[in-house]
Amino acid sequence: MSKVLSVVNQKGGVGKTTTAVNLSACLANIGATVLLVDLDPQGNASSGLKMKAGSATVYEALLGQADMQACIMPTCQKRLSAAPTDIRMAGAELELVAMEEREYRLKNALSGVRDSYDYILIDCPPSLGLLTLNALAASDGVLIPIQCEYYALEGVSSLVNTINRVRKGINPHLEIEGVLLTMFDGRTNLGLQVAAEVKKHFKRKVFSTIIPRNVRLGEAPSHGLPIHLYDPRSAGAEAYSALAREILKNNKA
Repeated sequence: MSKVLSVVNQKGGVGKTTTAVNLSACLANIGATVLLVDLDPQGNASSGLKMKAGSATVYEALLGQADMQACIMPTCQKRLSAAPTDIRMAGAELELVAMEEREYRLKNALSGVRDSYDYILIDCPPSLGLLTLNALAASDGVLIPIQCEYYALEGVSSLVNTINRVRKGINPHLEIEGVLLTMFDGRTNLGLQVAAEVKKHFKRKVFSTIIPRNVRLGEAPSHGLPIHLYDPRSAGAEAYSALAREILKNNKA
């Protein structure tokens, strides 16, 4: 059975979708079979892999109108599949409110495909609403990207509190897989200070791999490619490949 990881931070612009897409692709490139689930109404993970939603999307799977298997499509990366979404997902939170087991809709939708993958990564919306709650209920672990900028830890306490509440009431097996430092610039005192502060706060939960600020990471989505296919020699490609290896190593221990 696969390990399900949610990439979560309610703060936008922290490298959440960049991490979901490129970590998924790098895990697949190393040899794992991976499914990327786009749960963000903005659909950036879908567009970043040039995925055009078909007749069935994650929206239909959440509402019980289609099986998750019908939503899954191949990508440009071997062993990486994706379940895309579209703007209709923006209304899903309201529609889910009146449904039975509303927090478990994604977990139930994924139950039929979990045995087909080594890893399932969920790109969550930048909020702590019902969609993110569904992701946390369905997950084994949470990956938290934190950008190395001023106010980096702002709001993270709310996320940790939400994770603790989910663990107590919905998903007792949920763990923090790790905290990922993103957009790091080692030439600045601020970057070094934020990295030190995050490591002090989360201690051993911080990944050894740090994602640098890298122009190529910003360019890759416009070409519909993960970073290691767009520019395999870039600092961004090397960093996400290292993160994939670190996660594989941690889960073998």
